[in-house]
Amino acid sequence: MGFACGIVGLPNVGKSTLFNALTESAAAEAANYPFCTIEPNIGRVPVPDPRLEVLARLAGSARVVSARLEVRDIAGLVRGASRGEGLGNRFLAAIREVDAILHVLRCFEDAEVAHVEGSVDPLRDAELVETELLLADMESLERRREGLVKRARGGDGEARALLTLIERLLPALEAGTPARAATLDGEDRRRLRGLQLLTAKPVLYVCNVEEGAVAGGNAWSRQVAEMAARQGAETVVISAAIEAELAALAPEERREYLESLGLAEPGLHRVVRAGYRLLDLVTFFTAGPKEARAWTVPRGTRAPEAAGVIHSDFARGFICAEVIAYEDYVACGGEQGAKEAGRMRLEGRDYVIRDGDVCLFRFNV
Repeated sequence: MGFACGIVGLPNVGKSTLFNALTESAAAEAANYPFCTIEPNIGRVPVPDPRLEVLARLAGSARVVSARLEVRDIAGLVRGASRGEGLGNRFLAAIREVDAILHVLRCFEDAEVAHVEGSVDPLRDAELVETELLLADMESLERRREGLVKRARGGDGEARALLTLIERLLPALEAGTPARAATLDGEDRRRLRGLQLLTAKPVLYVCNVEEGAVAGGNAWSRQVAEMAARQGAETVVISAAIEAELAALAPEERREYLESLGLAEPGLHRVVRAGYRLLDLVTFFTAGPKEARAWTVPRGTRAPEAAGVIHSDFARGFICAEVIAYEDYVACGGEQGAKEAGRMRLEGRDYVIRDGDVCLFRFNV
């Protein structure tokens, strides 16, 4: 089960530098000219979770395996992308393949780094990108509507329901309201996912600031935070340049560098955790002598589906799940102590996995 976040934004805002830092690699070429990235670069990023090390110590695990998110560095968008300008069609197709958007906004001045719009204005840049996505969604819905009208007239109930949804969404998109802001019931939410609209994807605004503003942000990042609050979105302030430097340092040197900047952790940790929240994911754990591992599932996942993330046989032959809450596992000194204290529960097929559950799945195939 994969979960992918796409890093998007205008050219030269720091997308590829951020991607390189996230993946601690030089996989994405970073340079001062538009369309440096053409094909999306893909990396899998560990999700920082201090609980995993604690579980590994208590379980005597030989190795530790973090949960991971897939991150894609997507080519920079320009004005007119919805009409195919720049690398527009390729850009839009790449966004359709991700589950959530990390929208990087340039919030720093640098005479040596060109801005495709000629000046620094993150609110304008955010609106430009959103407008191109809205226009692309409107064109997509108009095309779908033509075919659905014929099917609805022929008595196709699902086509009629989908057509009703599209007729509801189009005026909102034309007014500048993204599809993710629509209030929908369960069935229409399912239909919305099937439409693969770009503006239906959740967005995290990543404010790329200069080094001196990394601890508290600056006037531009505060403007973005106000805009995001109105939208019900989140923001994270980072300096992509600092994160790139951190990625190249040894662990001890990283700690010293962070302390010198007055930071408790790399900004990238906050970006990854925010992406995790954006996708509404939860973490469950398995822990034993061989390994302690974190697993990622969508909130609301039931025990058999969670077992299937580990191995399809676990889901097919699911019997039950032995579950210990993380807090109980730690308080009781591990699995045996939790069992003796009566803190281990046997859960069946309808059990919904909670964040922090330590699970052992019983199965028979």
